[in-house]
Amino acid sequence: MDKKTPLILITNDDGISAPGIRTLISVMTQLGDVVVVAPDKPQSAMGHAITINSTLYLNKISKNGDAVTEYSCSGTPVDCVKLAVNEILKRKPDLCVSGINHGSNSSINVIYSGTMSAAMEAGIEGIPAIGFSLSDYNWDADFEPTKPFIKQIAAQVLEQGLPDGVLLNVNFPKLKQDEIKGIKIARQAKAMWQERFDKRQTPHGKDYYWLTGEFVNQDHGQDTDEWALANGYISVVPVQFDLTAHHAIQQLNTWNWNE
Repeated sequence: MDKKTPLILITNDDGISAPGIRTLISVMTQLGDVVVVAPDKPQSAMGHAITINSTLYLNKISKNGDAVTEYSCSGTPVDCVKLAVNEILKRKPDLCVSGINHGSNSSINVIYSGTMSAAMEAGIEGIPAIGFSLSDYNWDADFEPTKPFIKQIAAQVLEQGLPDGVLLNVNFPKLKQDEIKGIKIARQAKAMWQERFDKRQTPHGKDYYWLTGEFVNQDHGQDTDEWALANGYISVVPVQFDLTAHHAIQQLNTWNWNE
């Protein structure tokens, strides 16, 4: 059996200097050889955006002899993964981890998340991938309690692999380590943002808008990521990038399409 050291790609959406990614780097170096490619500035809520109408820049910020090779990228989180796979890495990584995001990516937030889109891009490339998020938006959030669990989850994925087309969305509650009850494999809760726009005017009379809103959980099931987080558990949701609504195919085939 090949005993080569795992190659781990790390990225995020909060930017390469964010405390969350620095924590993730410190954990992943215990499991393998690490290469970091992350945005040079915050790119939260970018979803699966890619850069096609402007140039992309990579800046190697690590020095020869550093334990970890790091690059900052002018593009989106997905751009970072694409550049890493196609331009930087000499072989396909054994694992891609994204995060640790400053703020939850549970439920519907997975759709908007740059953190999860970076992981999803890796999954599309056939790389086992995990997105990690902590339910604390504070820049100075305490990531220490997440470390042993991140190492455990990443080690399991390296050892076991993931089903084809599947990646993991992992969210941590904002708790001390001894307050975390454990890990729950969960489904994505049915929840949404009830949004509104705060309309204002510039001193010159031009309208502008701030997006605001309230997160509403419509799902009372005890098998969801929202329930897990609210009850002191780490939620692990298997996510797929095949968006086909397979359950609707049979019904749609009963319609009269060719009349």
